[in-house]
Amino acid sequence: MKFIHPSKVSENIQKNSHLSTPYDRKIVSLRHGIIAMGKEKLSPDQQGEGLEELLHTLILFNDDIHSFDFVIDSLIEVCRHKPEQAEQCTLIAHLKGKCGIMTGSFEELKPKFDTLTNRGLSVEID
Repeated sequence: MKFIHPSKVSENIQKNSHLSTPYDRKIVSLRHGIIAMGKEKLSPDQQGEGLEELLHTLILFNDDIHSFDFVIDSLIEVCRHKPEQAEQCTLIAHLKGKCGIMTGSFEELKPKFDTLTNRGLSVEID
């Protein structure tokens, strides 16, 4: 699954602004990594609503308590990371203090957040 950073979505919407009137909305499907241009009439105060609600990041913070193997195994089991991805995320969190380990809706990330927290890992949803 491919996720598109919100800044890229804004750039694509701005590049294609000539395709619609000011009150048309670009339908963006971040979940499938596809930007589909569509028209949906909205009032001016509704434009841009909802995009920030779709995309959240689950962040893993470094700690001096858990072993690399424990964190890697947790990311593989809970987040369904491949071993290489879990190892990279663990190393980034160790070296930089934190690492974004998943991106998705709040509803998708909350169960993973709860499970990782129950395992004693320090995580947050941004």
